[in-house]
Amino acid sequence: MSRARAKLRDRRARWKGLRARLKDFSSPYWLGGLGLGAGIAGLSVPILTGLARSGAVAEGALTLLVLLALHVRFITETPVRRAGAWWIVAVQAWLTYLPLTVFGAAWTPVCGLLAGALLVMAGRIRSIVLVLLALACGPVVLAAPDRSMIDPLWALAAPLAGLAEYAVLTLTRRAKQLGEARTEVMRRAVALERRRFTRDLHDLVGHRLTVLVLKAQLLERLVAERDEKAREEVSETVELLRSLSTDVRAVAHGLRSSTLAAELGSARSLLESARVRCQIRVSCRDLPGDVEEALTHALREGVTNVLRHAEARQCSMHLLERDHMVRLTIRNDGVRPPRRPGDAGQGLLNLAERVSGLGGWLEATSSRTGQFTFSVYVPRKK
Repeated sequence: MSRARAKLRDRRARWKGLRARLKDFSSPYWLGGLGLGAGIAGLSVPILTGLARSGAVAEGALTLLVLLALHVRFITETPVRRAGAWWIVAVQAWLTYLPLTVFGAAWTPVCGLLAGALLVMAGRIRSIVLVLLALACGPVVLAAPDRSMIDPLWALAAPLAGLAEYAVLTLTRRAKQLGEARTEVMRRAVALERRRFTRDLHDLVGHRLTVLVLKAQLLERLVAERDEKAREEVSETVELLRSLSTDVRAVAHGLRSSTLAAELGSARSLLESARVRCQIRVSCRDLPGDVEEALTHALREGVTNVLRHAEARQCSMHLLERDHMVRLTIRNDGVRPPRRPGDAGQGLLNLAERVSGLGGWLEATSSRTGQFTFSVYVPRKK
């Protein structure tokens, strides 16, 4: 049985490796390389055929091999400088025109390679002069005194061969750049979604867990005191557990799980159950969805801070709007000694990130009398 599983794993591994190799072969560079190779091979065939007729196959093939090696190196290099190794083009030009006196008309198609190299360099340094030279490097040989050394058709077709090569190279690089850009966009989208999930999980589920801990402690005290409110607290705790399940699903699917009005009511009941007298005043309604969502998270974070970091007896919440600026202020007493300087907590950092994305900001102040004021400002779009 173990051998069969091992064989199955080996087959799956080989299949994955084969798929990876096939994927590499379908990449823009592979396809562009195949097109470039096909073009060079198609250009080399008539050259070698003409050299065979003239009886200079060995010398011509060796010269062509050196020329092709230099040409491929130049057009496929990643230049350190803008133009790249320009001396290769100079050597290629020398190997293009000088052998015409030796190999004759069979060497004329080589002008197409020089045209392609000049166009590549023109694209790198943005030179119109090089473009004109590339278009003229074939027809210029028609001015040779001995017309038998020139193949007129290939001389006129040389610019077209160069343009075709330049087009293949340009499309290949553009396809590669688009592929890399798409990969980068996907990577950023994944990172943003991971960040959203982590932030929502901390802000929403963390708040619920804090409330559950508080409820459990209260329930433990009521049971010890045999208070009749214990049964009521058990019901509220069960309801909180149900809402926590709903919140987890909302975070997983990126949905809104509550409204600002519902959170205000929940905050009042929660603080009063913790024996904190709560006062709420609301003077603005019908807020935009993004503003309401940010303020909902701000309200949760403020209530969580009151429960965790203070021994409050009174708490007030004001939601006001003035000059298209919405302000949520949470003020409480019973502030404990401050924590370490600079330790703002992940909740406040997440909230600052949410609010700053809407053009808002946070303010937090504490007084010597133990009063703590937490305010969130969010502009309301017209």
